[in-house]
Formats: sequence, structure tokens, C-alpha cells
Amino acid sequence: MATTNPPNALNARILGRQSFTLVLGVVCLLWFTGFRVLLAAWTAFDTGLSWSSLPGIFARGALYDALFVLYATAPIALWSATAPEWLWRSRFHRTLGWVVAFFALYGLLFTSAAEALFWEEFSVRFNFIAIDYLVYTHEVINNIMESYPMVPILVGLGVVAASLLRLLRRPIARALQQTSTGRQRLASMATLLTVVVLSVWSVDQRLWRRSSNPYVTEISSNGPYQLFAAFRKNELDFEQFYPTLEHRRADAIVVESMESPGSHSSPFADSPAWRAFTPAGPQRRLNVVLVMVESLSARFMARFGGDPTLTPRVDALAEQGLSFEQFYATGTRTTRGLEAVTLSIPPTPGRSIVKRLGRETGYRSLGTVFGERGYEVEFHYGGRGYFDNMNAFFAGNGYTTVDQSNVPEDEIQFENAWGMADEDLYTQVLARGDRAHNSGEPFFFHVMTTSNHRPYTFPEGRVALASGSGRNAAVQYTDWAIGDLIDRASQRPWFDDTVFVIVADHCASSAGKVDLPIERYHIPCILYCPKHIAPERIETIGGQIDLAPTLLGLMGSPYEAPFFGRDLRSLPADQGRAFVGTYQVLGLYDGGVMTTLSPVKRAAQRVERATGSDHAVAIEDAELLDRCIAYYQVASDFFRDHPVTTGLRIASSSVAR
Repeated sequence: MATTNPPNALNARILGRQSFTLVLGVVCLLWFTGFRVLLAAWTAFDTGLSWSSLPGIFARGALYDALFVLYATAPIALWSATAPEWLWRSRFHRTLGWVVAFFALYGLLFTSAAEALFWEEFSVRFNFIAIDYLVYTHEVINNIMESYPMVPILVGLGVVAASLLRLLRRPIARALQQTSTGRQRLASMATLLTVVVLSVWSVDQRLWRRSSNPYVTEISSNGPYQLFAAFRKNELDFEQFYPTLEHRRADAIVVESMESPGSHSSPFADSPAWRAFTPAGPQRRLNVVLVMVESLSARFMARFGGDPTLTPRVDALAEQGLSFEQFYATGTRTTRGLEAVTLSIPPTPGRSIVKRLGRETGYRSLGTVFGERGYEVEFHYGGRGYFDNMNAFFAGNGYTTVDQSNVPEDEIQFENAWGMADEDLYTQVLARGDRAHNSGEPFFFHVMTTSNHRPYTFPEGRVALASGSGRNAAVQYTDWAIGDLIDRASQRPWFDDTVFVIVADHCASSAGKVDLPIERYHIPCILYCPKHIAPERIETIGGQIDLAPTLLGLMGSPYEAPFFGRDLRSLPADQGRAFVGTYQVLGLYDGGVMTTLSPVKRAAQRVERATGSDHAVAIEDAELLDRCIAYYQVASDFFRDHPVTTGLRIASSSVAR
């Protein structure tokens, strides 16, 4: 039967019905290439992109673009190969084709807009973080609605998609009228399945990571491809992807490097990380309120060169307490900070321990140690603790969880997408402190704030900058709320015997021209208790994994635990080190050299200063590299092989003795 609009010779002989798939695929490829050009131009001046890097960026990018287009259009291609002839030629099918084309264009535009906002926030293409954002829809959708004019954006995307569809009306109309013989359809289906299988088998994410400049690798990738890749693989096996040492050698290096006064290997240990600590000084049964502040970079503070109007109260606490001047976050997400402070572990590759569903509980934590000493141990969160699996993690590791769902609505004066304002959170903390004190029990409260987060809204009239006006305003409010907490707590009978710990979960931004720029991980850490802690500045380099041993050492608390951190007060200034990382790149910083490990068993070292540098000088220090590998290898082995039983067995053994 003749068609109403005969196909041209090429379409008739080769493409036929697949012309529709081809049109959509070509549009997607052109759009992805244009978006890559935009990203390259957007970041060229700040990221060290060179002309010589562009061919590699666009060649690798084209490969991943093509792979995503192949996977995304496979259902359309399969339908084109199998649809009955009568249905394919019907008016209904042509209408359906136009609808599919519109939503394909709209989806392309929507994805690009989302990627642009994601890039602005994190300076990366879609990754694990985007997966989390898809999972926790309540917080994320509300946050987006409060931060951006979504209705005009969505309507505008629809108008642009309709305009593109009008421009493409002729090739789409012709494609929807093409026909194929049964042999052509069978051949196209066989070809499609073969190409998909071969691409899945032969290509993974390793090809795009060919440069030491993280911006080059990110621009080379394809955001949607990375999104689905993150779904498939959210943990990385250390031995498969990273440089390794012989296990006995790695264990010996960790044991030797963790030696410190009062610390020795545990006779019950299944891992070299297990330590038994016996303090030299007297035990002090002090309360602890550990406030983990959302995104409080050290650069905001005046003592580190920031605007003096942003954090006057936190700066004052640093002057009046024990302040760690070279203190670093382990990662770029809240869960990394929670993991490091609670379990004293370096950032193992993949998701944080907090997020490893089914393997996130049963560890020996800072809360476990305090709980064995008769403390009331609680985790307080300003939002809903199901977010990022926080409630499950803390409840399974020795804490009682208290979040927004536990607070009566009339006790919340202000809230946004992420939760209640910091001052309302602190009101709950103070009330729980009063209750514990009245019952005669000491308490350890780990508190996680939310206000210093987009959309940066908070109660009006608290600070000079307006609510919702940006990050600086939120930092200013965060500082005010911390000062208000201290002021209100000072009126309590338990104040004099309470240590207030102020520490950030991560920095406001951690992207840079090199992997793991150390200045972008610099955070404040302050221990404040005027009656028991004299003002002091500690210059020894450390990080979040050192907080638990330092705090317990300060209080003279004996403990036995698999803590990788060390008491920074007892270390010489030249023996400090900090562990930092992303979900793939792992680093060890010793004050002068940054050693990094990354997938495909890559290792690199460069001269690095805390103040940052535009020129990273490569070096080779075999001893430091072995130490870096050993720590991460032992940490990964421990949490892979002993996710639950070891922690419980050692804990019970310690109590029994």
C-alpha cells in the first residue's frame, strides 16, 4: 500500500520507522553539546580550563551523550520496531508521536535547568547528591519551591518546548509517516539490542575521569547518565577501585600511626583501629551539647579573614574557649560530618555509613561511650530525621532521636522546607537539658541545625540582613542563634558543668580547581566551658574524626572503641593530619602535602597550603602515600567486614570487664 507522503530513498531503505527515533536522538545530542559549551564557558575563567583540554572534553562528552540518548530512546525505538502497521499509520499514533516529542523536549529542557541549578550549588554534574534529592521529595520540593519561582520557570520551559516543537514540525511530521518492512523492523530491533548490550558491558564511568582538574572531568560527563549510574552503584569497593597494600603492612602502618599517650591496641580487637584509652588526668562528668552547624565555613569568621559582622558571637566563643585553628570537614555532605564525628572514621568511598541502608547500625559510637557512663544520649535535628536516614543511624548507634516530628506545632515559631528555625531547635535542647538535670543524669546531646541552608529564611528582626536574602544573612542568623543559645543556657543550673561544642558539618562550597582543595574543607571547631576549659588556640591539624577522642580525652573518660581519630591536645603540632574526601576521591592532608586516591587505582600528591594556591606542584612521597592508602584500606575493610557484630561484641566485652 502506498504511503500518503513517500519516504525518501535513505529512510525507506535503512531507517523507515526509526526516523522518528533518529530525529529525537539528534536533537538531544545537539542540545547536550550546547549545554556542555555553556558549562565550559561558565567556568572557564575560574577553573583553569585550557584550549588543549577542550577536544578531550567534547570527545568523551559526546560518547556519554550518545550512550544516554541510546538508553533513553531505546523504548521509542523498540516501539517503532514492534508496533502493528495499522496502529502505526493511525491518526491516534501520529498524535501520540507529537505528544511524545513535546514531553521529550520538555524533559530535555527541565533536566538542563535542573543541572544548571545543581551545578551552581555543587559545581558537579548529577551524582549521589541528586539521588538523595529525588528520594527526599518533601524537603527538596519545598526547598525548591521556596528558593526559586518554579511556576514561571515551568511555564517558561513549556513555552520553549512548544517553540522547539514548532521548529521541528517538518522533520517530525515526515518521520511519523515513514513505514518499514517486517525485515527492516526485525533488523532494527536486533541492532538496537546488540548495541545496548555491548555498551552496557564495555563502557562505564571510568572513561570520563581522565584529568586532574575536577571541572574537566565533570564537564566531560553527561548529567542524566551520571544520575542513572549513581542509582546502579552507590558504593565503591576499595580493593577493586583504589591502590592497596598487603593487608598486614596496612594494619601495621595504622597501628603505628595511631600510637599516642594513654592509648594502646585493644586485646579484643579484630581491627587495628580498635584502641583502649586510659586518661592521665581526673575524670570529669560534664554535660556535652555538641552543636553541628549547617555549612558554617571557617571563611565566614573574622578570625579567619571573614566579614566581622557575620559571626561575632562564634568569634567571641573561639576567643573564650578551646579553638582548633586548622580543623577540616571530612566531606561535602551533612551525613559525612555526622559519620565522622559519631564514629571517628575517615570518609570511605561511596555513600556515608549513615546512608548504607541495612548496614548503618550496631557500631560503637561516641554516643555508645557516653551511654555506658550513664549519660542521657540524644540526637536532635531541626528537620525530619528520616531525611538522609539520620534517625535510623542514630537510633541504631546508642542515641534517642528527637526531631521536628516530636515537637508540638505551637512550640515552633518559624519553619521552612528544611525544618524549624535554629532558635526553636535550641529551645527544645534546653528543655531536654533541664529534664535530664532534674533527673540527676548527665547528658550528651548531638544537635544538627538547618537554618544555614537554601532558601536561607529565618524569623525576621533577628539580624541586620533580611531573611531569604542569601547565604550571608543565614550565617548571620546562625551566629545570632548560637549566641542566644549560650545566653539562655547560662541561666540554667547545669551551665557551668556543660561543654558546648560548636563545629560545622561541612563548608558552604567545596569545589575548586583541583581535587579536594583543602581551604574549601576548613571549618571551625570550638569547645566552650568557661569553668573547666581555659582559652587556648590549638594549631595542630585535625578534622572531624578527631573530635570524639579529643572530647573524651578532655573529660578524662576511659574508653575502648574503633576510633581512627586522635586527641589533638596531646599531639605535637607537626604530627597532625586531616582526612577529606568526596564520594570517589579520598585525601590525606598533613599540612604541606595533599595525597589523593581515586578510582582506577590512581594516586596523586601535590604541595598544598591551607590558604590555597593556583599552582599545584606534584611531588612523590612514598611513605605518606602508603600511610594514606593504609588508613583508607583499613577503614573500608572494617566497615565492609564488620558492619554490626564486631561493634556489639567489643562493646559487651568492654562492659563485662
